[in-house]
Amino acid sequence: MITFYKSTFFLLSIFLGLFIFVPARCQTTVLPTSEQVAWADAEIGVIIHLDINIYAPESFDYKDSRTLPDVNLFNPSKLNTDQWVCTAKAAGATYAILTVKHGTGFCLWPSKVNNYNVGHTKWRNGTADILRAFIVSCKKYGLKPGLYYNTNSNTYYNAGYQPFVSDSAHIAYNKAVLGQLTELWSNYGKMFEIWFDGGVNGIEPEVLKLIHTLQSKAILFQGPVSVKNIIRWIGNEDGIAAYPQWSRANTITASNGLVRIDELHGDPDGQVWCPCESDFPIRKNNAWNGGWLWRANQENYLFTIKELTDKYYKSVGRNTNMLVGMVVDTSGLIPRQDSLVFDSLGKNIRKLFSKPVISAKQLRKKIITLQLSTPKQISQVIIKEDIRGGENVRRYLIQAMVGNKWINIAAGRSIGHKRIQKFTPVNTNKIRLSIQQATEKKVTIKEITFF
Repeated sequence: MITFYKSTFFLLSIFLGLFIFVPARCQTTVLPTSEQVAWADAEIGVIIHLDINIYAPESFDYKDSRTLPDVNLFNPSKLNTDQWVCTAKAAGATYAILTVKHGTGFCLWPSKVNNYNVGHTKWRNGTADILRAFIVSCKKYGLKPGLYYNTNSNTYYNAGYQPFVSDSAHIAYNKAVLGQLTELWSNYGKMFEIWFDGGVNGIEPEVLKLIHTLQSKAILFQGPVSVKNIIRWIGNEDGIAAYPQWSRANTITASNGLVRIDELHGDPDGQVWCPCESDFPIRKNNAWNGGWLWRANQENYLFTIKELTDKYYKSVGRNTNMLVGMVVDTSGLIPRQDSLVFDSLGKNIRKLFSKPVISAKQLRKKIITLQLSTPKQISQVIIKEDIRGGENVRRYLIQAMVGNKWINIAAGRSIGHKRIQKFTPVNTNKIRLSIQQATEKKVTIKEITFF
């Protein structure tokens, strides 16, 4: 994901590593960790992109290290991480991920591993640490911080876009990656989520050791399969999850976003709990660098509020988290038009679900009937399972009493953490949810609300 280049190395990794098969576990009930439950509750996040190539959009080529921008071109003179985080919070985000090292290899913290980082720029006399400022802002405004570090691609090291020139160059690159991961995971506190774009190739044992030692509680996007707190990709960068969408799986994606995976449903009987995250940029994929990075005069690529709201229904409403890409411009700010879109998205989502007609919680029945004192119109429903006990509902039906007859208004298969479903508006004073198929005699519906 969030990569914009093709090479022999990446194409090979796609064919060999698109799906990683998970060895069967002995347990019959597959349950989430407490960290995975908290992650599902977070629902909406942002992933913030800032890289040095936005200062040389026409000349830079990921495949050619000779085109790397000089560090002193990096000059986000108005950089304000509070503005980033406040913009994210206005959209409804509860966590934020910063791309601290993207495809160029330029680092947003003063790494001691090499000189291609903020600590060797003239900006703020080389004293800046954008990652630290970002984490301070997250704590200030109550967002959970995370970071993105691509272990597979790095123009500075000529890595990922073409074969290494020698074994020693490959060894040196792996050493640099592990050195930078150690810095990131040791010096900036606990991370809510860590992104591995395209998985981890070639250094998984060493990365595993670092995770267990330094960031054992972090949620890992496309992380090594032998750790517990993993999540997977939905198979596209459109923010649209396949339905039904199961949190359990037997295969875990390790793709870098160069291909689209269709119908990535998971498996209701899968051997590992590995829910999906639905990532997409606020700017359309045909914008520069796939919409993930800023370029001037591309505001026309911004999604409309209607389009973004639809993505909310098809991500959060289909049992995944929604992760929205934010661009930072050359001044160091989220552009004003982008900020307005984020703000409007948050307001629209809150408005859509601000006036519930009827709601009930913690129900351990397979047939749930809700009674209204007088008939009212309903047109959508939110259903939540208590996923601490697993994902047990396999098929359900919703009916409304119209006149003296029950009519079917909605049906589905997976519920998981959250299912949002729209249906033809109907006036009724009695509604019924029937769990038609489940893996347990009793299931726990954490909440059901009609709007």
